[in-house]
Amino acid sequence: MKTDIILAGVGGQGILSIATVIGLAAMKKGLNIKQAEVHGMSQRGGAVQSNLRISSKPISSDLIPEGQADVILSVEPMEALRYLPFLRPEGWVVTNIRPFRNIPDYPDMEALIPQVEALPRVVTLDADQMASDSGNARSSNMVMLGAATPFLNLSPQEMEEAITEIFQRKGPGVVQTNLCAYRSGLEIARKRQEASR
Repeated sequence: MKTDIILAGVGGQGILSIATVIGLAAMKKGLNIKQAEVHGMSQRGGAVQSNLRISSKPISSDLIPEGQADVILSVEPMEALRYLPFLRPEGWVVTNIRPFRNIPDYPDMEALIPQVEALPRVVTLDADQMASDSGNARSSNMVMLGAATPFLNLSPQEMEEAITEIFQRKGPGVVQTNLCAYRSGLEIARKRQEASR
């Protein structure tokens, strides 16, 4: 078993929290994990990207070669397109469609979104809105994690246990909000996966 994941977004969108949950779930399952992170020039608003490699066998490198990623999980649509050269031909892209306009010449959304939605295996969702509907606008990263779960070789139960462990110090209300957000994303992905069969 091997899963190579590229996590992409901008600072402040919760990329590293996603990586922490996936990493904890993988370690509890007894899998090997390697992670490499690239942070932008600023904590909030700069590009953030993480290579996350999970395997039942030893992993020699923490960087994913071009054309080898099984999943691109992006919390921002332009960042999803940026990393397409790393995606395997049969890989999945899971992306938020809500832009984070951190540059003055951000692409036109009417051109950007059709490019994303034209990909053969893609899950697109408005994670920001879904997070708000779940009770906390800041949990959009957990919506995205839920939407990516069917492609990560980790079960929803394993993910939910990791979410609970990571957020329990913030109280049961925060745990439940994050679980609710996670489940809403998972439901969208399951429907999209069924439609692609």
